[in-house]
Amino acid sequence: MNLKALYKISYGLYVVSSAKDGKFNCQIANSICQVSSSPILVAACLNKQNLTNEFVKSSGLLSVSILAKDTPLDFIRKLGFKSGKDTEKFDELNYKIGKTGVPIVLDNAVAYIEAKVVSSFDVNTHTIFVGEVVDAEIVEDREVMTYEYYQSLKGKTPKTATTHLE
Repeated sequence: MNLKALYKISYGLYVVSSAKDGKFNCQIANSICQVSSSPILVAACLNKQNLTNEFVKSSGLLSVSILAKDTPLDFIRKLGFKSGKDTEKFDELNYKIGKTGVPIVLDNAVAYIEAKVVSSFDVNTHTIFVGEVVDAEIVEDREVMTYEYYQSLKGKTPKTATTHLE
């Protein structure tokens, strides 16, 4: 079986952010999709080991920044390969506070979505959070980064990623 076939699913690359007890955290994610149109619902799949999962579970809020194709790999490494338990990811980041009080990363963002969690599902190593969209905006009209393109740049996949293949 060639598990790289899963890379052909049209994943994007995103920054998922949340807040808890006045603190912010974010991570890189590739498993985000719209799941309903009325009401508008999105799903975000986050590893249970990631601090962002804990923040979303606690606050019931999240934002998703959709990354541009030309996002530097160093930016992805900073947010995707370091834990918010060990580093302050929002230092030197351009962000704003959304309508729900969660941070929205603007650096390298094509657009963003802000949502309130309406349900969640345990899926072994991950949690799928389903959120009702409360705000969405275009930041800059640029081409979006796909996961396949990221892999073509020799981007690494952390072990906590939904698509980590051994």
